[in-house]
Amino acid sequence: MMHLSELTHPNQLHGLSIHQLEQIARQIREKHLETIAASGGHLGPGLGVVELTLALYQTLDLDRDKVIWDVGHQAYPHKLITGRYNNFHTLRQKNGVAGYLKRSESKFDHFGAGHASTSISAGLGMALARDMKGEKFKVVSVIGDGALTGGMALEAINHAGHLPNTNLMVVLNDNEMSISPNVGAIPRYLNKMRLSPPVQFLKDNLEEQFKHLPFVGETFTPEMQRIKEGMKRLAVPKVGAVFEELGFTYIGPIDGHNLEELITTFNQAHQMPGPVLVHVATVKGKGYAIAEKDQVGYHAQNPFNLATGKAIPSNKPKPPSYSKVFAETLIKLAEENPKIVGITAAMATGTGLDKLQAKLPNQYIDVGIAEQHAATLAAGLACEGIRPVCAIYSTFLQRAYDQIIHDICIQKLPVFFCLDRAGIVGADGPTHQGLYDIASLRCIPNLVLMAPKDEAELQRMLVTGIDYTDGAIAMRYPRGNGYGVPLMEEGWEPLEIGKGEILRSGDDLLILGYGSMVYPALQTAEILNEHGISATVVNARFVKPLDTELILPLAQRIGKVVTMEEGCLMGGFGSAVAEACMDQNIPVSMLRLGVPDQLVDHAKPEQSFAELGLTPSQMADRVLQTFKSPVSVAH
Repeated sequence: MMHLSELTHPNQLHGLSIHQLEQIARQIREKHLETIAASGGHLGPGLGVVELTLALYQTLDLDRDKVIWDVGHQAYPHKLITGRYNNFHTLRQKNGVAGYLKRSESKFDHFGAGHASTSISAGLGMALARDMKGEKFKVVSVIGDGALTGGMALEAINHAGHLPNTNLMVVLNDNEMSISPNVGAIPRYLNKMRLSPPVQFLKDNLEEQFKHLPFVGETFTPEMQRIKEGMKRLAVPKVGAVFEELGFTYIGPIDGHNLEELITTFNQAHQMPGPVLVHVATVKGKGYAIAEKDQVGYHAQNPFNLATGKAIPSNKPKPPSYSKVFAETLIKLAEENPKIVGITAAMATGTGLDKLQAKLPNQYIDVGIAEQHAATLAAGLACEGIRPVCAIYSTFLQRAYDQIIHDICIQKLPVFFCLDRAGIVGADGPTHQGLYDIASLRCIPNLVLMAPKDEAELQRMLVTGIDYTDGAIAMRYPRGNGYGVPLMEEGWEPLEIGKGEILRSGDDLLILGYGSMVYPALQTAEILNEHGISATVVNARFVKPLDTELILPLAQRIGKVVTMEEGCLMGGFGSAVAEACMDQNIPVSMLRLGVPDQLVDHAKPEQSFAELGLTPSQMADRVLQTFKSPVSVAH
């Protein structure tokens, strides 16, 4: 019996029996569950594709052939059989195995991705490059049914189907789920097919039957060709017919946990010319009954007890998360105002909008993995007087940049974007860090940008955003828990647009904090005070419009300015302050603290902050060094 630890190259799967592959599948699930239970991570997706991965890799030469996994949630089995078994316990930890595919981590990670719907486009690009160079290798793009709701995947299918001489296999991993239950016509049709008897209708087989008819032989007249194609339409189910019409040879659905059937089907598909789509039906969380029953809850997990499936409790109670405060406040506002509609792009549980759906289903919309559509849908709603509240992770809103400019801001439509997970997010790494929204959004006309210092101010900003009708408005807030400040149950007052507040006064230094960096700014001021430096601390609240009436006189009087932000420095909050000072010819000495021009890798957030020099003691030390004090306070 081969142990999983001995499997360092996927080509070692060649020649193994079904029984041997089943043994490896069991070991993969055991290691997968053991690791995620200890450290947390994506649980259900990988468990569902164990057999799919083993069968596919047995039919490929991974020294030459290329497999592109969409998103990467489901690629943990891939990692375990491509040389990362011994380090797998470091999954999503600092300097450990990444939670997503990463080209720099392994030669078998052919394309990195943390966002959905990219694999077919990337695979088609590789296939076209192969043909241009006259090379010979197979390209396989694996994509989930949830990711198939993304427009980019459909654009790639449309293009690939137009290239009958380009060999590309697409494996559709259909488990009926992405993170939230899938939305739309395509998943609905896929579900119909899952309930139908498996259909594997191959063009060559039908043609062979025709050849045995009297007077036909090897010759096909145009009339016979039309009859053959008509019979195919009857044999291939509705969605299969759609893919066939788009230019793909369609095979499926097949049982995604039957190794023999998978291997046979993949081998057949590899022999077919042009684009081929293999539809594989799998069960998310397969092999762990608790995850199979709760596929939403066990898509990803914090550390948990493997026997019970229950999360390991924290030693002390924590304040509510920003997402929870956002959701509960939005529900109260929506109960009073039926024009408020919450919009999510397949992240109902992550954003907290599942609570809105449960309480006010008619004021909730899930568009699927389709952030571009979410933004323009919101624009259409706003045209008709509805108050759309788009709750989208900062990293995912990047996908809707053109829609924000073209469809919303140019038309000055009152759409409210609530950017969850803004800033450093931790274990998911570079693809998920929400570091670019300040810089990318503040340059757009007709858009207000704000960030709360704590969960109570988030409540007031939520009211502010819903009340604001002069154009678009966006609020960013971090992942994780608030500070435990008292929350208001009702009667929230909107903030005046573009107005900050002074939280502490001093004559030696001006510290301007934005959003999640306001409390660290206050802590930094306390440390500096111990070293004889008295600082004024301002909660900017708004980066656009910037409160120049408050900030510029202080900057001119004090002369030394420090800005603090949990975002990229290039074009960010500090840049806005520097530009404002320069535009008014105010000479100041300035230190901008934030994320420099580098990617932030996966690690615990506190580790990332320390590495970036953004802890209060480190920032105090930077201030002292910058403004020529001999005292060092960093530890």
